[in-house]
Amino acid sequence: MSSIEEVELASRVPLPASSSTLYLEENAGASSLNESALPPTDKGSGAWSFLAAAFVVEAFVWGFPNTYGVFLDCKHLTRLSVEASEFVREAYLQDSRFSSQQSATSLLPLIGTLSTGIIYCSGPFLNPIAARYPQHRQKSMWFGAVLCCATLIGASYATKITQLVVLQGVFYGIGASLVYLQCLSYLSEWFVARRGLANGILFAGTSFGGLFLPLIMPRLISHYGTSLTLRIWSISTAIFMVPLLPFIKGRLPSSRVHVHGPLPRGTSTSQSWMKNRLFLLFLAANTIQGFAYFVPIVYLPTFASDLQVSRSNSAVTLSLLNGASVVGRLSMGYLADKFNPWILALTSLFGTSIITFILWGVFSHSLPGLLAFGLAYGSSASGWTSLWTSFIRPLAKDDPGLSTSIYGYLSLSRGIGNIVSAPISAKLYSVANNVTSLGVERSSSTGFGVGEGRFEKMIIYVGTCFAGAGGIAVLGWAMDRRTGWSRRG
Repeated sequence: MSSIEEVELASRVPLPASSSTLYLEENAGASSLNESALPPTDKGSGAWSFLAAAFVVEAFVWGFPNTYGVFLDCKHLTRLSVEASEFVREAYLQDSRFSSQQSATSLLPLIGTLSTGIIYCSGPFLNPIAARYPQHRQKSMWFGAVLCCATLIGASYATKITQLVVLQGVFYGIGASLVYLQCLSYLSEWFVARRGLANGILFAGTSFGGLFLPLIMPRLISHYGTSLTLRIWSISTAIFMVPLLPFIKGRLPSSRVHVHGPLPRGTSTSQSWMKNRLFLLFLAANTIQGFAYFVPIVYLPTFASDLQVSRSNSAVTLSLLNGASVVGRLSMGYLADKFNPWILALTSLFGTSIITFILWGVFSHSLPGLLAFGLAYGSSASGWTSLWTSFIRPLAKDDPGLSTSIYGYLSLSRGIGNIVSAPISAKLYSVANNVTSLGVERSSSTGFGVGEGRFEKMIIYVGTCFAGAGGIAVLGWAMDRRTGWSRRG
């Protein structure tokens, strides 16, 4: 038998002849490594310990930027009288150190969406490197975790908005992407038949962090200020997340896997999957959905502040949205393994559009209406990313390298929408509009009239984006009925 044997990285079915080849270099006299010697996929302690650790890691990595809204604007914090301090501890938009600087209202909202946008957009650039050097994936993950903690410490000493943008926005996003992308990479190794459910559980970790942080962060900011809060969270991340990183590992020991010859198929320049019309339709819907999805998450605390609700109730609104997102992502991940993904996609998109116009636009003039919106929006909109695996499977089959590569491009398109939505939403919010085009004063008895009408255009923008993406999903569903493309995986 030859000393060099061809092995498959993650799946139980051999790759097609056109796929890339990974080779295992064996030590002299060592027995050949075959599939029976590997931990099982979709079950066993290895698979589930990885998924449990990845869930918690996702909660820390994603939960913080998804809770950025409480750092941005918590006007109710200034009304607290729990301190006997000589200065008022405020969020960024009320802190004179930052709010008095030029372009504060446009640059400060950019920080949260910039960090999440970088995490999403980094896939096509980092995945080829990880595929070429798989033995360094865990090292890059550790480096990313250290970078996340270090940048938050650095941001806590920032005195200029540009420093916050670079540290809390850009460099945190880079560090988080190094951690997040390895979780995605290893996921395709451990889960095959139940990949949709595993994908939903992994992404639910994002919302799980967002469930608790909105309840914790406002109180920390009110007691200690944003600077000390950043240091506290950095230390907490190091204590609770870093010990779990050893469990984030591949099914096949990466130290024994080396790439020879051509690069993995997912990094090839000849990517025929990019010419698939149905996938391109989904890619377009994914981008438009990203233009809208993050806006309520960033501005919900600001909206609650304009309703003059208490600090605890304002935190509950965002926490409820993220809590509902956990259920939404788990449910959609489970359903994605069983039903046509186009049906699930258009249901999510049109449902979220209706929820935005009715619950946010009409009924969110009071706390119960706002809570209802957060619950419904989180349940409906958040499950979108859990559908990704169903649209990837017909293209990637059981090739984990190609699957990770396509994930990267989906993340990129969503990240573009995320980043671009920041200046758009800031512009839509910047001017009060409590008078209609007919010169009649706008009623404050609807969500459209909250904050002197500042949110009206934003609500219309979000609802319209979801409806537009839903229209694309209808077209994709109609084409899929004729071709049966989504059932080929």
